Formats: sequence, structure tokens, C-alpha cells
Amino acid sequence: MNTSSISYEHLKAKHRAVRDKHPNDLTLRIHRALSWLQRAEIAKHCEPRDPDAVFIFHWIAFNAAYAEDADSLQPQFGERSAFEAYFRKIINLDADNVIYDAIWQKFSGSIRVLLDNRYVFQPFWKHHNGEPGYENWESRFQSSKVRVHNALAATDTHTALTALFDRLYVLRNQLIHGGATWNSSVNRNQVIDGAAIMAFIVPALIELMMNNPQEDWGKPFYPVVD
Repeated sequence: MNTSSISYEHLKAKHRAVRDKHPNDLTLRIHRALSWLQRAEIAKHCEPRDPDAVFIFHWIAFNAAYAEDADSLQPQFGERSAFEAYFRKIINLDADNVIYDAIWQKFSGSIRVLLDNRYVFQPFWKHHNGEPGYENWESRFQSSKVRVHNALAATDTHTALTALFDRLYVLRNQLIHGGATWNSSVNRNQVIDGAAIMAFIVPALIELMMNNPQEDWGKPFYPVVD
């Protein structure tokens, strides 16, 4: 198994070589995603004590790669549905098992710890903030952990990856919406683990998209308008 992440330089060179043969929407997605991936790598190497920045820049790169124009989605689809559909497509295209290896080997320990952390479980916060209907957050949490651990045991990559990004999305919201202090000791472990996971998985997602230009990756947000 390759234990190092795919570099921005590798992906940029590859993109230059193939972009003229790709659909415009995919080319724009990859161009934007790579610009944020480059910034994430700068933060990772030049600001090693700032995993908040590393995580945020990788999340923006991920968003640039996968997110569709909201008007093109069915009204009943939410962020999680978009994740699920995207990850199902990605996993089916992952012939070299890059995502599989990341889930089951490289980050299995960090992922288990993250999935067991109630502070990145959204129903916990909904209950804590007084939203009705989440009094049973603890049973939901236990059920979620059982479901994911069963998925891990059964090598169900799609279920595990979707659950992982459910947790990472809560962490993303805490940072982006000012729900956490920069460099806080309270959330250091999940931010450090989240940044490392994103730094490996996001470049792999981008390369899988470039390797499969025949797929419909959807219309990107805010297309370039002359």
C-alpha cells in the first residue's frame, strides 16, 4: 500500500496533460480543487502547527471537486445525500483500492477514534442546543458506532466513508462557522486527525475524477461567466 498522499505537483502536471480532452465542467472543478489543494499543502508544510488551516483548505478543495449546483439537485436531497451519491461513484471507480486502503489500513485507528467522538456527532449538538427530538442522541450514537464498526468488519467502504464524512462535516461546521477557537486544545485531536485524513483522501478523489472524465460529475457552483 502506498502510505504517502498524492502531491499537488503530480496532480497539476497530470491535469495539464489531459485537461484539453476533458469536459469543461470537469476541467473547471479540477482547476479549482487543485488551487485549494496547493494552498492546503503550503499550510501543511509551512504552517505545521496550524492543522485548522490544513483541514479547512482541504475541505474547500473537496467541495470544489464534488459539490454540484444546488439548482441541479432534487429538493429532497441534502448534503448527506450528495456525499452518498458521490462516494458510491468514487468507490466503484477505485480500481486500485486507494480509498479502501486509506479506510481499512492507513487511517483505521484515527477513523475509529473520530467515529467514537461524540463532539463530532451532530445529534449530540442538536440535543445540547435544545432542539426537540434528539433526547435519544446517546442511543443514536451507539447505533451509529455499531453500524460503522459492522461496516468496518465487513469492509463496507461506502458506509464507513459516508459516516466518516458525517463526522468531518460537523468538524468543518465548527471551524467554518466560528464554533471553535483557532488552535484550541479542546478539539486538537479531531482536527489533527481530520486534517491528516483529508490530506490523503482529497488528492485521491481528485485523481480518480481525472482518471474518469467519462463520468457525469455534475455542474460546478458558480461557473465562469464572461
